[in-house]
Amino acid sequence: MAEEEQSTSQKADENKSGEDKEKQADKRPDKEKESEKEKKPEKEEKPKKPPLYKRRGFLPAVIIIAVILIVGGLIFWLIARQYVSTDDAYIDGHVTQISARVSAPVVAMHIVDNQFVHAGDLLIEIDPTTYQVAIDQAKAQVISSEGKLAQAQAQIGTAKAQVIQADAQMDAAQVRFENADKDLKRYQDVDERARSRQQLDNADTTQKNAKAELDQAKAQKISADANVTSAEASVKAAEGEVETDRANEKSAEVNLSYCKIYSPINGRVTERSVDLGNYVAPGQALFMLVDPNVWVTANFKETQLTHMSPGQAVTIEVDAFPGIKWHGHVDSIQAGSGARFSVLPAENATGNFVKVVQRVPVKIVFDHEANTNDATLLSPGLSVEPTVKVR
Repeated sequence: MAEEEQSTSQKADENKSGEDKEKQADKRPDKEKESEKEKKPEKEEKPKKPPLYKRRGFLPAVIIIAVILIVGGLIFWLIARQYVSTDDAYIDGHVTQISARVSAPVVAMHIVDNQFVHAGDLLIEIDPTTYQVAIDQAKAQVISSEGKLAQAQAQIGTAKAQVIQADAQMDAAQVRFENADKDLKRYQDVDERARSRQQLDNADTTQKNAKAELDQAKAQKISADANVTSAEASVKAAEGEVETDRANEKSAEVNLSYCKIYSPINGRVTERSVDLGNYVAPGQALFMLVDPNVWVTANFKETQLTHMSPGQAVTIEVDAFPGIKWHGHVDSIQAGSGARFSVLPAENATGNFVKVVQRVPVKIVFDHEANTNDATLLSPGLSVEPTVKVR
C-alpha cells in the first residue's frame, strides 16, 4: 500500500511539472513560437518525383505504343484498300403498273394493300354485261355474213352452168352458120339458069340468120363468163364480211376477257387507288406490282471504279435492318455517269468550270432468292451501304 501511494504521488508530481512547462512555454515570446512552427514543415517535406517523361521506362513505352499504332495502321490500310463502299446506294426493282383496258364499274376485288400475289392470280373483276352483249351481237353478225357467203358461192355454180349452156348454144349456132354459109356459096356458084332468084335469097337469109344466132350465142357466152366473175367477186366480198365479223367477235371476246384482271407477274400490291364500285376507264392506273427480285443501285465515285469489275463479291447492309448483312455481287457498271443522263446535264464550256468527282451507277445483284420474306422485306427505295471487295 505504501508503494502504491508513493507511485501515485510521483505521477501527480510529474503532471504538475508538465503543466508548469506548458505554462512556461506559453510565456515565451511569439517570435520563438513562429520560428519553431517554420522549422517543423522543413523537417516534414518529402523529396519531389521527377516528371513523367524523365521516369524510367517512359521512352520504351512510347516506342512500343508507336510501333503498335504504326503496325496496326499498316494492317488496317492493307485490309481497307481491298474494299470500296458508298452510302449513296438504294434498293431498286421493277414496278409494274396495272391499268384498266375497258370501262365499267368494279364488281369484285380479290386483293388488299401490300398483298403478295403470283402470276396468273385473279385481282379485279369489272362488270361484263356490256361486253357480253357485244359478243352476242358479233356472233349474230357472223352467222348473217356466213349465210351471204353461202348464197354467193351458190351463185357461182349457177353462173358456171350458164357458161356451159352458152358454150353449147354458141357451138350449135356456129354449126348452123357454117352450113348456111356453105349453102349460100353453092347457090352463088350455080349458074343463074339452074337456080331461081328465090332460092338464092332464101340461102342468103338463112346465112344471115345463122350469123345473127352465132353472134347472140357469143354474147351470151360473154355474159355468162361475166356472171361467173361477178359471182366470184361476190364470194370474196362475202368472205371479207365474214372475216370482219369474226374479227369483231374476237374483239368482243377480248374486251370481255379484260373484265377480269389477272396478275402478269409475281409481286406485291402497292399504291392501290381502286375500290369496289369505282368506275374505271381504259388506261387508268389501279395499283402497282413490285417485283420481288430487287437489286442495289450504288452510285460509286469514279475514283472507286479503278479495280471494280462484274462478278466481285459485295457485302450489303440495309439501314432498315441493322445487324443483318446480305451478300451479292457486282452485276454491271453503267456506261456513263449519272450527271450525263440527267435532265439538265452540266455545261462545262461556260468558263466557270469546277472539277467535281462524278458518280457512276453500279448494279449489284443479291445472291439470295426472291424477296418474299415479310420479316426482312427489301423494298425499292431503301437506303443501303454496299462494300465491294475489289482486290
